[in-house]
Amino acid sequence: MQQNPLVDSIPSLDLADFTSNTPEKKAQFVQELGQAFHTIGFVALKNHGLSEALRHQLYQAVESFFQLPMEVKTQYEHPELAGQRGYIGKGKETAKGHSKPDLKEFYHVGQPNPMSHMPGNVFPNEVPDFQTFTLQTYATFEQTGRTLLRAIALYLDLPEDYFDEKVYQGDSILRALHYFPIEDPDALPEGAVRAAAHGDINLITLLMGASAEGLEVLRRDGQWIPVTALPDQIIINVGDMLDRLTNHKLKSTIHRVVNPPREKMKTSRYSIPFFMHPRPEMDLTCLNSCIDAENPKIYEDMTAGQFLDERLRELGLKK
Repeated sequence: MQQNPLVDSIPSLDLADFTSNTPEKKAQFVQELGQAFHTIGFVALKNHGLSEALRHQLYQAVESFFQLPMEVKTQYEHPELAGQRGYIGKGKETAKGHSKPDLKEFYHVGQPNPMSHMPGNVFPNEVPDFQTFTLQTYATFEQTGRTLLRAIALYLDLPEDYFDEKVYQGDSILRALHYFPIEDPDALPEGAVRAAAHGDINLITLLMGASAEGLEVLRRDGQWIPVTALPDQIIINVGDMLDRLTNHKLKSTIHRVVNPPREKMKTSRYSIPFFMHPRPEMDLTCLNSCIDAENPKIYEDMTAGQFLDERLRELGLKK
């Protein structure tokens, strides 16, 4: 595979180019998206379908939930669901390869009408808008994700609808994240950060603008670069499942959320990513078209369900 030059920022793309009736614009979008995912694994995307009004309403509902007393929030925590639905409290998730839990709490929302193998959603009674706006956002990002996977399929010389049936009623998750204030920075365990360096599990992640800076991406030369998006953009990145499927042609890039400067330690940071997952039976065996003499197969065969189960155990969410 061609070695691409290092980048100082992630590329910006317009999804309207792909959905337009102009073949040239569509083809250019496919190539630029594929090259970005091959080089850095991230893009900033506009015309993604999420309105500013919905984003604002969603953040208001999410903040209202996390400001509830801890004894109320824990009513919606169900350890038997392995962190796949409802509230997940502080200190419960540790990034793969790290010993200190991330400095965060979060809430998971899944398919509105779950398949038989999925748990149902859990919603907080105290914040009725939470259910309304998380489900609206879920539906919006699921559609945007399907469109992006169609572009990815074309870049990989697959049929445009290759991913359609694989993600239909997939176990995608909307994660409402609260990086809570650090009241006493001196009491923090050494090495504890808001989100330690990690790769996402899923096919692709869609991330709307966070309430504060902090997201960084590990460039191929070992340098961390900040990820920023304009107000009308969302961030898209490759997950480990798509990396496996393409034999690392499309790269799941390591990223992290660093702690804020000391003077901002006592402030919250909110972030709401959408993790697009396929159905558990999807075969993640490396595509033959992504294997050659220069790029031998690097991953063992497994299904999406097997990979998810393995990763949940590594994160400490499943015993």
